[in-house]
Amino acid sequence: MSALSRFLDSDFVYSFRRSPVAVVSAVVVLIIVLCAVFAPLVSPHDPFDLASISLLDSLKPPVFLPDGDWSFPLGSDDQGRDVFSSILYGTRISMIVAALAIGFSLVVGITVGLVAGYAGGAVDAVLMRIVDVQLTFPAILIALLVDGVVRAVLPPAAQDALQLDVIVFAIGISRWPQFARTVRGSTMIERGRDYVMAARVIGISSPRIMVSHILPNVLGPVLVIATLNLGLAVLDEATLSFLGVGLPPTQPSLGTLIRFGNNFLFSGEWWITIFPGLTLAAIVLSINLLGDWLRDALNPRLR
Repeated sequence: MSALSRFLDSDFVYSFRRSPVAVVSAVVVLIIVLCAVFAPLVSPHDPFDLASISLLDSLKPPVFLPDGDWSFPLGSDDQGRDVFSSILYGTRISMIVAALAIGFSLVVGITVGLVAGYAGGAVDAVLMRIVDVQLTFPAILIALLVDGVVRAVLPPAAQDALQLDVIVFAIGISRWPQFARTVRGSTMIERGRDYVMAARVIGISSPRIMVSHILPNVLGPVLVIATLNLGLAVLDEATLSFLGVGLPPTQPSLGTLIRFGNNFLFSGEWWITIFPGLTLAAIVLSINLLGDWLRDALNPRLR
């Protein structure tokens, strides 16, 4: 039997098929991700192409309202940009930022957790006190602080070029403590197992034991936390962009679109902010529901 056949017959896939919520959430996430990845092919307009944008098309209502136009299915903003196209491009930027930030958090958190749990003693105490101190502050405040400090240090000429890197670093550095605590607890359990002791006896180095032997056995809880934090990272990016400290207007994410549309919310052009907000809510809700299912699927005691 091939590896693919064994995977399709596994309890993991069976649990996924038996969960309508997980299936619907996965379909929603897949559709949104595919539309974002292939935004240049799916979107009817390019919101970054200034030559194709006309002020005569500004503030057009969605197609289901009077005076709506199929050229702008979800309406247009004050600059004449198609809201639907802007959402597709903005979703791509938001997902890229969130994925890179969580990837950075994974690397830092797993490294700190493995070292703290395997070494123990003073190393564990120092690293965990750092984690405890950071966990006393909300993640969004940490991201705001890091973003402000980095912007103050960088020269003005480099801020625009490195703005994406700054926002990824700010969100990523605010999320790693959860991974570190989870990996540290699992590592402390695994380091006393027979296979780890046997590896020590035959002379395998500690870094290799942590990476090759312990790490594969502690990834289950980490995947659950990573899935849940992916949705939170999307919210963090949207919050920072909404506050005006995220990505520049030339790279509009969902948070930037919501911030711009908020200025027209009470003047009747509600679609400029409502549709990006609904897209953001759909992404976060679907990812969180997938994370809840993944937690149950990877924990036999919850089946």
